Amino acid sequence: MERYRVVFSGSGGQGVITASIILAEAAVLYEGLNAVQSQSYGPEARGGATRSDVIVSDRDIRFPKVNQPNVLICLTQEAYNKFATTIRPGGLLLTDSHFVKPARKVDARQVELGMYKEVMDRIGKSVVFNICVLGAMLGLVPIVKTDSILKVIETKIPTAFLDMNKKALEMGFRLADASLFKQSVLP
Repeated sequence: MERYRVVFSGSGGQGVITASIILAEAAVLYEGLNAVQSQSYGPEARGGATRSDVIVSDRDIRFPKVNQPNVLICLTQEAYNKFATTIRPGGLLLTDSHFVKPARKVDARQVELGMYKEVMDRIGKSVVFNICVLGAMLGLVPIVKTDSILKVIETKIPTAFLDMNKKALEMGFRLADASLFKQSVLP
């Protein structure tokens, strides 16, 4: 297995840290992989810059910080401006079209999806935006299986919000599928 170095970045309140914890737990608890998750965020509870690193591997992980991610998710313009140049050549840079306007040329596959708009149009609650992002990322880079993510969600999310989160995860997968289809059809 390839060692995946993932950075989720955005602002407080977007669920960046929760999404990274779900990914790491799915890898360890249900896939038998090694994973480490770390986080940093600004002093504000909501609205401040936030970043969470996840490393997933079938080998030992000796250092918990990601210096050059092969998967970078930027959910704010500030995060994009700060981290876009750190992407590993050939990696994946995933952004949300509502919050980020890509302005740099990077040696990576850049995918811009309307995840926030999709969540607001179909569910109407931004609280599941992070789960949609997680689904889109896994649709583009299948680090762990969908069932593993669903099992973790079922342990982390209150029952009343479970269906909404499952729907958001599926929406992310559909957006990724549509993106992959467009890339394969267009010259």
